[in-house]
Amino acid sequence: MKGDNDYRGPEQWGKLYPIANGNKQSPIDIKTSETKHDSSLKPISVSYDPATAKEIINVGHSFHVNYEDNDNRSVLKGGPLSESYRLCQFHFHWGSTNDYGSEHTVDGVKYSAELHLVHWNSAKYSSFAEAVPQADGLAIIGVLMKVDQANPRLQKVLDALNTVKTKNKRAPFTNFDPSTLLPSSLDYWTYSGSLTHPPLYESITWIICKDPISISPEQEKSICVKCLPKSFRNKEKIVTEVLLRLWGTGTVPKPSIDC
Repeated sequence: MKGDNDYRGPEQWGKLYPIANGNKQSPIDIKTSETKHDSSLKPISVSYDPATAKEIINVGHSFHVNYEDNDNRSVLKGGPLSESYRLCQFHFHWGSTNDYGSEHTVDGVKYSAELHLVHWNSAKYSSFAEAVPQADGLAIIGVLMKVDQANPRLQKVLDALNTVKTKNKRAPFTNFDPSTLLPSSLDYWTYSGSLTHPPLYESITWIICKDPISISPEQEKSICVKCLPKSFRNKEKIVTEVLLRLWGTGTVPKPSIDC
């Protein structure tokens, strides 16, 4: 994606990308007292084929696990979405300490890290590149991560970091169902926002899981050591935020392959 390598610091983005000062920029602080339930929202539905997992790549400020997205084997539907969105990659954001790494916050509380599963609107657009600047182009599931017990479902990803220690290094990463990384309940908040890194397009339907997942101190340390620290955009840099957020429900299917 254009801008992936432009991580000179969020404090510079307003000069380089005027949209950084837009009124639909992400991340936001989710004030739970200002949210409301919308009974018209459907549960979200994820169906991911482990065979579409392709590779892991170090992009400098983070690492991406990329998926084959030339068909509908791995898709997100339902919730606030009116079309089917294909999974193309997932990645993490983290900080230099284990209590300060997520991008989104809840009632001002920042979590240890944040997982993003990135999908594009394959019903309307022919490719991720075509979809990314469009208002309805992308849908991202955000999962907050809290330091607690070790999470064995993360271990395959963390072990793979040893194969991509330098920027632009890539390695095969196959047979992985990312739904195993989701919380057991897919109750969520949703709002319209932006990419949290350049080019900062306001093209995202954000679906933030209400329940966090766990990560042990040792697991989080392995991310910080093997990749670059402080991979998040501060909410405090955002001037405006969405005032109304809706929430709905969902469930995670049991994976067909044990990852």
